[in-house]
Parts: sequence; structure tokens; C-alpha cells
Amino acid sequence: MQEINIDTWRRKEHFNFFRNVAYPLYNICFDMDITNLLDFTKANNLSLNLVLVYFSTKALNDIENFRYRLRKDKVILHEILTPSFAHIDKGSDLFKMVTVEMCTELIEFVQSAKDKAENQKEYFKVQDFINRDDFVFYSAIPWISFTSIDHTINMKQEDAIPRISWGKYYSRDNKVLLPYNIQVNHMFVDGIHLGMFKDKLEELINSQVLSDKNFIE
Repeated sequence: MQEINIDTWRRKEHFNFFRNVAYPLYNICFDMDITNLLDFTKANNLSLNLVLVYFSTKALNDIENFRYRLRKDKVILHEILTPSFAHIDKGSDLFKMVTVEMCTELIEFVQSAKDKAENQKEYFKVQDFINRDDFVFYSAIPWISFTSIDHTINMKQEDAIPRISWGKYYSRDNKVLLPYNIQVNHMFVDGIHLGMFKDKLEELINSQVLSDKNFIE
């Protein structure tokens, strides 16, 4: 974790401008082409949700702006972000928030996340969140193909934890499309960074999944 010198920070003016906005959070939705990704997860018996959590977090970690946080009057930069995702046990209608550390390899992450989700008894492990803001919050909504969405927030200007959701995928023009949403804080993240994130996410999926030796045509 690194503290940023705001006075010499190249983003100083943008940060100060949006810090004075009452509600600096905003979100954007787009359709993600998951045609080949879905084939990959089915062929390798992997959870689509956990694969998306892995690649989304990996893409966010590659872009500095998503790792900034505001603590009182200090801006800090995290080295790596940690995913925390909503999970519903089979036969239940109540979700629990599962936090799992990032792994280098996809298969290792998916197995670790699956094990923790299955073994966690608490709905909300408060101890996982104490004195931490290095998270990305995920919530899949596989029952609805949404075109827009808002997230639960605490109405604090300094809340810069990204929120990501995706919905029910659907077919169009011989493609499988997934509604995908991300919410960010404008103090740190602009539209160009969201574009960079989308490009990086697609790049990671294409280069590390579609070219993987386990991918089955």
C-alpha cells in the first residue's frame, strides 16, 4: 500500500473537483460477448461466475485507477484488490458474502473460491472487512437480463470500492451476450479507465482462456 502525495499528483485537479460533488459515484452497463467463454467453462466444468470474478479482478488490478482509495484526507494506492462475491447455497434464497484472496492461476482461484463458499457458514463475516477497503464487490443476478442497475451504497463520498454485477445471458445474432455492470467513484476513475478495463477484460479472456490448452473447440 502506497500513500499518494496529492500536491504533486497528476490527478490532483480531477480528484479535488469530484471530491466536492455530493454523489461522485456512477455506473455503466454493457453487453459482454461470452460465447467462447461459456463454451470454455462448460468444457472444463468451471463456474462461469467464479471465472468472471477472477478475470474481472485481474483486469482491475492491471489498471491503477481502480486501486485508489480515500481515507479521510489521504489517498492510498493498493497493490492488489481482493474480490468479495455474493453466493447462494443450493436450496437457499439467502446470499452470503464470500471473500477470497486472489491467486495467480485461474483454476487455483476457482477451486479456492468454491471451497470457501461451500464451507462458510456466516452470511457476513464481519472480521473480513475490518479496517480494509481493498475490495471489489460482486453480485451476479442470473435471473434477469438487465439494461441498467444501481448498487447498495453507504452514501459516503470516499467510498471507492468498485461494485460489479452481471445478469442473465441471452442469445442474439449467433452470440451469447451477458449484461455487465460496473460502478466506480469519479474521484479516481473516468470513462477512459472504464474503456481500458473493458478492453483489458476482453484481452485477458481471449489470451488466457481461448488460447488455453484445455480449451475444447
